[in-house]
Amino acid sequence: MGIKWRHRVPPAAALVLALLAATGCESTPAATPKPVAAPSASVARVCARPAAGPAKAPAGAVPVDPAVTGDLAAKTRNSPPHTTFWLRPGRHRLAPDRYAQVVPKEGDTYLGAPGAVLDGRRTNQYAFGGTARDVTLRYLTVQGFVAPRDEGVVNHDSADGWVIEHATIQNNSGAGLMAGAHQRVSASCLRGNGQYGMNAYKGNGRISGLVVEGNEITGNNKDDWERRRPGCGCTGGVKFWAVDGADVRGNWVHDNRGAGLWADTDNNDFRIEGNVLEANDGAALIYETSYNAVIRNNTIRRNNWVVGRSYADRGDTFPFATVYLSESGGEPRVRARTDKIEIYRNVLEDNWSGITLWENADRFCNSPANTSSGDCTLLVKDGKRCAQPAIARAPLYSDCRWKTQRVDIHDNRFVLDKSVVGCTVKCDRMAVLANYGTYPDWSPYQGERVAEAITGRQHNRWHDNVYVGSWTFVVHDPSRVLDSVQWQGAPYRQDAGSTFRAEDGG
Repeated sequence: MGIKWRHRVPPAAALVLALLAATGCESTPAATPKPVAAPSASVARVCARPAAGPAKAPAGAVPVDPAVTGDLAAKTRNSPPHTTFWLRPGRHRLAPDRYAQVVPKEGDTYLGAPGAVLDGRRTNQYAFGGTARDVTLRYLTVQGFVAPRDEGVVNHDSADGWVIEHATIQNNSGAGLMAGAHQRVSASCLRGNGQYGMNAYKGNGRISGLVVEGNEITGNNKDDWERRRPGCGCTGGVKFWAVDGADVRGNWVHDNRGAGLWADTDNNDFRIEGNVLEANDGAALIYETSYNAVIRNNTIRRNNWVVGRSYADRGDTFPFATVYLSESGGEPRVRARTDKIEIYRNVLEDNWSGITLWENADRFCNSPANTSSGDCTLLVKDGKRCAQPAIARAPLYSDCRWKTQRVDIHDNRFVLDKSVVGCTVKCDRMAVLANYGTYPDWSPYQGERVAEAITGRQHNRWHDNVYVGSWTFVVHDPSRVLDSVQWQGAPYRQDAGSTFRAEDGG
């Protein structure tokens, strides 16, 4: 996982988030006007106005009274599968043992009445765990749990088929929520958790069919793990690991310390659409060592002001971006709903820089510089095959490397007012680049091979975009900085059909 050359460790309910799409037209003198979507700022505040649960127990539900029941886990332990529990208003708790937790049975449902809270009292590590499938939590607040780093409070064991709706998961350590296959998280508030709002990680396999829809995800990584463990790459609003098929739509992801959304290591087939991503300290979106995605119709504004500025202030020339694709691209041999990464009809406004496409030439399967904990690409099952002499020849020469390729960036609107961002330099960059390969000594990717490939041969393309404000373009390596005329001219020929203007004409 990670940034630049560093790295790491390991229909639904009605959308609470409403995005109103608007349309504008821009063209070059020789081009036909093209629509550029402009999703507006109109968002419902899920955390401030959570939906209320049922005031009375539904037919057949088992009422749970916090004044009578001292331990929610004990009350629910002996019921049969597919039981619905209605938690009365008040503060529910578990036994004063750090490992005490509710272990649901298959198909169980937990409904919170208005004011129902499950409080870990900074004593219990986990709220809901176990491997039971198809568990549902609705209208319940879960807070005050102290999960260890990289572990989660709700669905601690990443069981499959869980539904989390109209829940508030807040002020916990670790991750507020883990994820299993075919999990749906909707209309919920994931707020102020110590590490992640949600950590979509399943230690014994891949996660498929994940839906994250209409949530407010805010103020996470409260414990500032990137400062405590520099370079851990272990923070954000939501982190995705080895997820195969995800729909992330209609969420308001804001004011997280670190990245907003981060897909890291062999994710595939993402649709990230209709979200508002704003005021996150780091990138709005990182898509890393992963494959095949559609990123469209998002409003992305005022992100990366803290992280981007901190690197610029220390003299780092790397183009830290608001949308950062690191060793990620389209791969037709990996089955998905698309065979490329397509980024279109988004509005990026007053962020610290724009989109960076990056490859670390020293990061590949079986390389000591591969910080993805020994993982390999989805094209090579046994990473140990990626060694000399075989890695120097086809097919391993290609398949042992995560490649930033087949990225299509079009019909977006990029707006930058440096007086708003509070910068003069290094906040105005688009980039497609790699480092000079040096390591290990048996690497077949040494020198400028990867930089030349990502820049000229891997079908990465900007076109038909609208740029407002001052923009520069970094190509091949950090030292090669272009203006828009050079960017559009030979040999790069990027942004055909795009419009550049100094100020917004309305």
